Amino acid sequence: MPEKEVLLYQRAQVNLSCPTAGRMWFVSLCACLAIFQSSLSDSFASLFVALCTVLAGVLTEFLFYFRTKKAGMVRDGSSVASALVLTLLLPNNLHPIYAVMGVVFAMGVVKYSFGGLGSNWMNPALGGWLFIRCSWPDFFNKALEMSPLTIVSTGIQSGLSDPTGSPVEILNLVGTGYFSSPAGSVEQMVQSFLNSWVFSITGSALPAGYIEFFNAPGMGIIADRGVFALLLGTIILTASQVSRVWVPAVYLAVYGLLIRLFGAIPFGGTLGNGDLFFGFFSGGTLVAAFLLIADPATGPKSNWGALVMAVGGGGLTFILRYHGAEAYGAFLAIALLNPLVPLIRDMESRRFYENRRNQ
Repeated sequence: MPEKEVLLYQRAQVNLSCPTAGRMWFVSLCACLAIFQSSLSDSFASLFVALCTVLAGVLTEFLFYFRTKKAGMVRDGSSVASALVLTLLLPNNLHPIYAVMGVVFAMGVVKYSFGGLGSNWMNPALGGWLFIRCSWPDFFNKALEMSPLTIVSTGIQSGLSDPTGSPVEILNLVGTGYFSSPAGSVEQMVQSFLNSWVFSITGSALPAGYIEFFNAPGMGIIADRGVFALLLGTIILTASQVSRVWVPAVYLAVYGLLIRLFGAIPFGGTLGNGDLFFGFFSGGTLVAAFLLIADPATGPKSNWGALVMAVGGGGLTFILRYHGAEAYGAFLAIALLNPLVPLIRDMESRRFYENRRNQ
């Protein structure tokens, strides 16, 4: 009698070229670059918040794993990566004690209580951000009082608008030239060079205030204050293939299309005249695209599941940022979608097992 074929079934997995520990340290590198850039213009306040957050996150995870005699798992770098990503989501002038409490909640409740890396239903950094945002809203809002998006929101609420639909123009009017650089500054020279040698070819010009996005001078979340270094970090992540590179591309494509079509209307502009530059380089969009929505540990395993999350994330981010009350709606959008991940994974498992049985 011939032996029966034995099939070993397992849950569908994402095939990535980089192991888990490698992915975590690449993410940490990307976050460190942005934190360092931000710290250069705030007397290293951003760096101090990051150090406190990382130490608290590693210690919390060590204590939880020590109870189960798995303390060696701390070496995978996931606690460091989560702490650094959480730091990117926080205001640079937020008191470090709130960051510490947020990362303790992220590691102890969001991550460890659900079984550790890969078992938690929400990204730990997002969970920590929500914990701080909802537990101490007054302190959080106070820390962002003079940030660009808060200034723009204040201007719109007071009835200010711009016929071209430019949020940067509203920002300059309300913030008394928030992004206005003095003559002869590096920003002015870069803008002049680009307008003379690049944009002049197309007969257009880069408006004043956009170069300053890469070196934000005032208060804001650390991701926005270090957006130039963060952009370099995302290039490293993409080249290293630590996640599915098409996921952030789809997210940004959906988000960008909606901005282009409808993004100018809330600022007093017309249909089809939205400002993509403002949408992509403010509000933590790059963090949401490359570090949160593309995270394989807290996302769907199948390509179709990741596509649902990317499309839904881009659409919901636009709604919350441009028509909602949350300036940093990119984070809230992904936090709202994360609870759907267990449902999507269950559907993935069902399809996987059904396909194997039919073979």
